[in-house]
Amino acid sequence: MKVSTKKLVWMGLLIALSFVGANIKIPSPFQSIALDAMPAFLGTLMLGGLSGAIIGFLGHMLTAATAGFYMTIPVHIIVAVMMAITMVGFHFAYRKTNLIGAGIVGILLNAVGAPLVLVFIPNFGWPFFMGIVPFLLVASAVNAILGIVIFTALNKSGVQISKGFGQDGK
Repeated sequence: MKVSTKKLVWMGLLIALSFVGANIKIPSPFQSIALDAMPAFLGTLMLGGLSGAIIGFLGHMLTAATAGFYMTIPVHIIVAVMMAITMVGFHFAYRKTNLIGAGIVGILLNAVGAPLVLVFIPNFGWPFFMGIVPFLLVASAVNAILGIVIFTALNKSGVQISKGFGQDGK
């Protein structure tokens, strides 16, 4: 698989923005809720599902690192994989529906689907899930909506994203 320099530069920029977003925390009982996912949502729309998955995975790991991997590195790796899966699902929904449908799918996957996996890990369970989902819904909505708004603005401005994907990342 050949990847253009332009696409790698966009990915690098979005991963760097994930690090910046990782330091913008939304108040909650858990410190990992941040604006690190916005660049992944944006990157998924711009560059496709695999690129968005990579950005999402690394974005979560940067957030976890800034918080000291408080849930342990293995658990954060699981969460990062779920973030990558979320971006693939978000991309699939965008290809099959539209930005609104994709936004709803992305928010639900990120806020409900991803933490659902943690129910089966000792020391998390249903109380953790029920406690974190409301905060994740807010954070996921903010991240997804910002990504969609920025993507729409870039499309309207005529920014050429990546050869082979067109302006809409499809």
